[in-house]
Amino acid sequence: MFQAQLVYPNLLSLYLNTDTNWNYENKFSTLKNPPKNSNVSLKSFSARMRWFLGRIDSGNSFFASHKSHDQQPDAATDEKCEEFDVTQVLSFLIFSLTVCPQRRNKSSGLCFGDGKSLIDYILVYRKSSSQSEKREMFERNIRAEGLRMEKEASLTNSDVIFLKLHAPWDVLCRYAELMNIRMPFSFKRNLSSRMEKRINKFRGWLPRKPMKFDNDTLPYLEENESFTAPFSRSRIHHFIIHNKDTFFNNATRSRIVHHILQRVKYEEGKNKMGLNRLLTNNSYEAAFPLHEGSYHSKNSIRTHGAENHRHLLYECWAWWGVWYKYQPLDLIRRYFGEKIGLYFAWLGWYTGMLFPAAVVGLFVFLYGVFTLEHCAVSKEICQATDTIMCPICDQYCPYLRLSDSCIYAKVTHLFDNGATVFFAVFMAVWATVFLEFWKRRRAVLAYDWDLIDWEEEEDEIRPQFEAKYSKKERMNPISGKPEPYQAFTDKYSRLLVSSSGIFFMILVVIAAVFGIVIYRVITVSTFAAFGWALIRNNSQVATTGTAVCINFCVIMLLNLYERVALFLTNLEQPRTESEWENSFTFKMFLFQFVNLNSSTFYIAFFLGRFTGRPGAYLRLINRWKLEECHPSGCLIDLCMQMGIIMVLKQTWNNFMELGYPLIQNWWTRQRLKREHGHIPKASLPQWERDYNLQSMNAYGLFDEYLKMILQFGFTTIFVAAFPLAPLLALINNIIEIRLDAYKFVTQWRRPLPSQAKDIGIWYGILEGIGILSVITNAFVIAVTSDFIPRLVYAYKYGPCAGQGRAGEGCMMGYVNASLSVFRVSDFEKRSQYRDYREPPDSTEPYTYTLQFWHVLAARLAFIIVFEHMVFAIKTLIAYLIPDLPKDLRDRMRREKYLIQEMMYEAELERLQKEKDEKKKKDRAHHKEWP
Repeated sequence: MFQAQLVYPNLLSLYLNTDTNWNYENKFSTLKNPPKNSNVSLKSFSARMRWFLGRIDSGNSFFASHKSHDQQPDAATDEKCEEFDVTQVLSFLIFSLTVCPQRRNKSSGLCFGDGKSLIDYILVYRKSSSQSEKREMFERNIRAEGLRMEKEASLTNSDVIFLKLHAPWDVLCRYAELMNIRMPFSFKRNLSSRMEKRINKFRGWLPRKPMKFDNDTLPYLEENESFTAPFSRSRIHHFIIHNKDTFFNNATRSRIVHHILQRVKYEEGKNKMGLNRLLTNNSYEAAFPLHEGSYHSKNSIRTHGAENHRHLLYECWAWWGVWYKYQPLDLIRRYFGEKIGLYFAWLGWYTGMLFPAAVVGLFVFLYGVFTLEHCAVSKEICQATDTIMCPICDQYCPYLRLSDSCIYAKVTHLFDNGATVFFAVFMAVWATVFLEFWKRRRAVLAYDWDLIDWEEEEDEIRPQFEAKYSKKERMNPISGKPEPYQAFTDKYSRLLVSSSGIFFMILVVIAAVFGIVIYRVITVSTFAAFGWALIRNNSQVATTGTAVCINFCVIMLLNLYERVALFLTNLEQPRTESEWENSFTFKMFLFQFVNLNSSTFYIAFFLGRFTGRPGAYLRLINRWKLEECHPSGCLIDLCMQMGIIMVLKQTWNNFMELGYPLIQNWWTRQRLKREHGHIPKASLPQWERDYNLQSMNAYGLFDEYLKMILQFGFTTIFVAAFPLAPLLALINNIIEIRLDAYKFVTQWRRPLPSQAKDIGIWYGILEGIGILSVITNAFVIAVTSDFIPRLVYAYKYGPCAGQGRAGEGCMMGYVNASLSVFRVSDFEKRSQYRDYREPPDSTEPYTYTLQFWHVLAARLAFIIVFEHMVFAIKTLIAYLIPDLPKDLRDRMRREKYLIQEMMYEAELERLQKEKDEKKKKDRAHHKEWP
């Protein structure tokens, strides 16, 4: 047994990874050549086989369930187990890997009718389609490429035909070499240093992290534990090939077939090729790789193991019961490809980095709660029963006591306190650390997933570009082939029109914000005259709350930007798909960002800033007085805006993300039930079940990234005004990960596994948001909050002026110093308003006081100092954190050296074998010579 463990570890691991919960007795009964010990019963053989495999591969995940529930055979059984020869066991394993999977795959709809050829890709078309000639020529050329095909009609719609494709071994090898696909050729040696080994040993003594999966849960992925190299048929003997059917996994096989389909002609003529064009002209209705069976199982994964990788992904990733666990990124990458794997890696990294931001933001909020009773400003407002404030509107609004704003002053202190500046600096640094460490994390993933040397293939020319500019051609400097050419004047005239369209749509958003401003100005008087006392006494808060809800509805209604962005991008006529994707991404982000944040920018930087003063108000269209801030400040309006928009937006997104595909799939099932009666889902083949699922978004991962990037902007840009934003984002993202996982595993067809080595244009957008957040937070603290006015008062005008300190005791009298007086001719007392102006009985009434200019200078100085300091810290951190971890750099160099050494040794071994064979032939030749 020990010998078998050394010689055939991969065969056993492969067996355990493909075979999960079959009955050993059934397998043994189907063996053509059973073991010589015929007196051994099937039951005892089953028990011994479980025990044997448990001893050989005790750490394997799929078999761990069998080990934990099967008792070790007794002494008699153990003695009989020694009677089994290793070759008998290996023949049993090989049979299980070849014959049994064929029978299972045939019954589950993963194979051709012969039960042997795996289905690598599915094409769907309708017999009634008018593009039959193109389709027939396309299929003839598919056969010429070496792919096998099999057609089968749908069980629920006779007009729908499924075309199953299978790539034989020689085709896979040929295109794997052309595509430079890296395959395992030698197991990795332990390259850990002594210090790393000691640290790992010490970690083994610590309690196990609850977020990590047990080693027995996830399968053994051979490519993650092996050195890889670009596949070469001339050196095929160097690669680890146990079984030709499993050497290329399902994702790789689908990618190779898709690569072939994109280069097969469907019509005579130049560039008349590719599956995408046939999908565009409706020759084919759908094209997708198959899921690996059902994600459900009657048996528990704990007792019987996983049925397939889809089932394992559901249980270990998409199931809500594992919401606190780390994501199985290697398994996601194996099943969905590197591009989707990188998205979930980035989302998981972003969610993990939100933990410290959420904790610090919560501490800032709690600091405001615990210091509320000691806040001199809020106490002074609550005790100002004799201070009469000017009305906030022209009609119906009464004179108010300043003490009526007591509650709002206390709420403002929760978000605008002494820790706000620290939190703003922390979040600016956090954004930089997040991006810099993501680059390191991405480098590690790129190394582990063999993406370091991967270069994206040159994009094909878009069919629309080709059709538009096919008359004029120019030589491609890279390929040396003629291709359609777009003239300089045509290109930039289209860009000018597109830019004008973008500017116009931004003006539409600004117009919508202007409409919200008019609503706020008009309704504040309406709510002031409202019959319900609760609304009447809180007219300004009611105005702000309803305006935010209307603004959210406007944001949702203006999502027609997608069609506008699509129209403008197509108008530009980008040459390749990547250029089209980048242009569309930029437009959609710009539209959505302006749509989501324009009203927030208005409240943060314009609300109450240009209203004038009593007796000389600035009016909108010479009619309505512009809205003023609440007597307790403008920050409460900004907090309400951010809190309501963030909660409603995320709730709506999560509902639509999961609810829409659930409703669509439910409607499809109901339609099939009405047309064909009740059809058990299990009776449908896998290709038909997948066809009834929803296809992935036409823009791929665009919507997923866009939601998270907009959330990142909301979390960082105005975080100084709303410290709880990271906490809300964290809660949402924990839900988002499982929603996305559930959608990918259960509600969507399996997307084509594709490669990518980073998150593309989104990283540049994240860096831009990080820079913008520094500027906006500086202005929020300096302009929107009362941090600077309080600081100026404490050091210059308060009880502690000139003493060099600014405690809470130094703020006595601040509220009165921040108010100005206005004389009302028909009112016995004078009313006050928030501003720094001279009293009416001064030599220059209602002009700005010296304190106003001191506050203004302090605000400008704070903005400059804050921005330069934070940018300096961000630059220093980015410089100190290398993009590539040192241990990863050493591993890469070490691996390169070992690969060269092993390739050299393998070549020497091959030459030595050839030399020995030649010697044997020479000896045999000499012996035959008379």
